[in-house]
Amino acid sequence: MHLRPEQQDYAAPFHTYIRLVPDGDLIEILSQQLAETRTLLASIPEDSGGFRYAEGKWSLRQVVGHVVDSERIFAYRALRIGRNDPTPLAGFDQDVLAASSPFDEIPLRDILHEFEAVRTASIFLLRGMQPEAWNRLGTSDGKPLTMRAIAFVIAGHELHHRDIIRTRYLPGIS
Repeated sequence: MHLRPEQQDYAAPFHTYIRLVPDGDLIEILSQQLAETRTLLASIPEDSGGFRYAEGKWSLRQVVGHVVDSERIFAYRALRIGRNDPTPLAGFDQDVLAASSPFDEIPLRDILHEFEAVRTASIFLLRGMQPEAWNRLGTSDGKPLTMRAIAFVIAGHELHHRDIIRTRYLPGIS
C-alpha cells in the first residue's frame, strides 16, 4: 500500500491526476488499469484510430500515444528521483511531442502494444523501488516532486485520458 502524496509533494497541476487515483495498493491499481485500458482500446475498430471529436483536437491514436509518451517521461522522473539523483529535471511540452509524433501513421493496435510495454516497465520500476525512495524529493520543471507523487500521476494521467476516450471519442465512433 502506498500512501497518497501530500500537496507539498507535487505542483498544483498534478492534483488533477492524483485525485483520480483510488485508495489501495498502487502497483495493483496500475496493473488493473493495464487490463482495463487493454480491454477498452481493443474494442475500438482500427479504422476509428484517426477519429477526432472536434477540429483541432488530437486523434484517438494521438491521445493513446500521448499517454505512452507521458508515462515514459514520468517513469524516467521516478527513476531519477527514486534513485536519489539530485539533478533538476526539465518539463515537457505535450503539444510539441504530439505534433512531432508518428502516432497517426501507426495502427492503434501497435500503440496499444506499446502502452502495454511501457506500463509493464513502469510497474517493474515502481515495484523495485526501495521503501525510502517513495518519499524522495526532486525537482521537475522547477517545482518540487516526490517519487510517490510521480507514481500517482502515472495512474491518474491514464485514468484522466481513459475518461476522455470514453466520453469524447467513443460516442463519435459508435
